[in-house]
Amino acid sequence: MGDIDDIVKEKRVVFVTVGTTSFDALVRAVDTPEVKNELFKKGYTNILIQMGRGSYIPTRATAENGSPALDYFTFSSSIADYLKSASLVISHAGSGSIFETLRLDKPLIVVVNEDLMDNHQSELAEELAERKHLYCARPRTLYKTISDMDPGSLVPYQPGDAKPVAKIIYRYLGFPED
Repeated sequence: MGDIDDIVKEKRVVFVTVGTTSFDALVRAVDTPEVKNELFKKGYTNILIQMGRGSYIPTRATAENGSPALDYFTFSSSIADYLKSASLVISHAGSGSIFETLRLDKPLIVVVNEDLMDNHQSELAEELAERKHLYCARPRTLYKTISDMDPGSLVPYQPGDAKPVAKIIYRYLGFPED
């Protein structure tokens, strides 16, 4: 029988995505010692940041001294595989990233970009947080959100059925009903 040192620790990845935009405030917040240490305390071993067009370059690191390993890249033709392999996703408030993550039933923290004017994305994130499908944060509150989060308390997202709405639209437009 092997002892505890023989057990390979499970790799638990936090995938951070800013989409195709620049969201340096999010990348900078994730790169703080407080956030990295809190993620490590929660059992996450690796952070992978998709940083888009941002100019802030996070600090690459190996896992050591109570902090997860950190790596980054700018763009990928698809982030689907990164989302699938993640144990936690921290994302900008783009609806595509939000719903793709929720469909995969991954714990999700959506960070709202307060620098955007007329930020309709915050309304979506806040509504889904109110329904307990995800956590909603701002860059300055990310540490507290991670510290307070309990991924097991999130409610799985169930996509709605668009057929009734489509029927009404078809009827209104004069198309024959099936």
